[in-house]
Amino acid sequence: MDFSESEDLLLIREAVARLCRDFPDEYWERHDREQEFPRDFFDAVAAAGWLGIAIPEQYGGAGKGIQEAAVVLEEVAASGAAMNGATPLHLSIFGMHPVVKHGSEAMKEKYLPAVASGELQIAFGVTEPNAGSDTTSIETMAHLQGDHYLVKGRKVWTTRALESERVLLLVRTTAKNLVKKKTDGMTLLLAELQKPQVEISPIPKLGRNAVRTCEVVYDNLPVALEDRVGEEGSGFRYLLDGLNAERILIAAEAVGIGKAALRRAVSYANERVVFDRPIGKNQGIAFPLAEAHLRLQAAELMVRKAAWLLDNGKRCGAEANMAKWLAAEAGFFAADQAMQTHGGFGYAREFHVERYWREARLMKLAPISQEMILNFITEHELGLPRSY
Repeated sequence: MDFSESEDLLLIREAVARLCRDFPDEYWERHDREQEFPRDFFDAVAAAGWLGIAIPEQYGGAGKGIQEAAVVLEEVAASGAAMNGATPLHLSIFGMHPVVKHGSEAMKEKYLPAVASGELQIAFGVTEPNAGSDTTSIETMAHLQGDHYLVKGRKVWTTRALESERVLLLVRTTAKNLVKKKTDGMTLLLAELQKPQVEISPIPKLGRNAVRTCEVVYDNLPVALEDRVGEEGSGFRYLLDGLNAERILIAAEAVGIGKAALRRAVSYANERVVFDRPIGKNQGIAFPLAEAHLRLQAAELMVRKAAWLLDNGKRCGAEANMAKWLAAEAGFFAADQAMQTHGGFGYAREFHVERYWREARLMKLAPISQEMILNFITEHELGLPRSY
């Protein structure tokens, strides 16, 4: 059993970390405060080729796997960019996964190279106000009218909707009460966003404010038939194909945020002198930071295992979910201890840990709550009755 990283992964870490040094904490604090999308960072990452790391080579990408993508996103988050930096990249790296696997050849040739180059930005539209985690209860409908669909409905938590030209949109093409299985009758469309039939409203929120998240209302938006992903009615299955990859990447980002927070906490604990001694000399400060390190190391191992399983075509549902749960807990624990280590200064923006804390807290909620992951584990790993 070999736990060492390959030379390729080490080179990726070094290259991404080097790029991120041009975008220090002060850059991210300003963009978060001013709610300004980090366009120059996004463009720099695109120019370096990292957006297309998991897109096949024939469509302009690097053709790498989730292991490589996870390293990229972990390093971005760990640089201090946290979710403000990782989310724009995450959506480009992961968001087109259903198109890679199930899109037509014409669709792949048209859209994938533009996503890999950063020319085309994609949002992800699944969650609805009355559905939440119960995706089968979505109400947004698409009716086929000749050579196009007309989409009507409302989505929430559509991240990057204001900056994106297209959205991978999950809709119902058959009403829930007309299908045999509640997972049937849903379809994925690669729809245009910046159209008169689309109303986009940013949602004021606690953190990750450089990347706005929106409510989006679709009022008879036309979507060309050729912009349907795969077969009509199979959208839910296509969505499931990408969930494990998404959870692994989110887990890597959570580990990265935890590492950023821990790095600042350790530095402060060494430098801050109270009662004529560095506060890091006190076990009340040192032990929680040691525990944060232990938790992050354990979570990172599960992230690596899950990514390896996925890239090697093995079942990884449990591992992907466990990686996300463990990493979200470890990342937030580290961020919380960083706040505590800084004392009152932890509440001040200039020390940055309050931003890590706000963004790490998100990982326990999205893209799936910790409780829903425990539901999965109790049912599929422990064999207990389904609770919902």
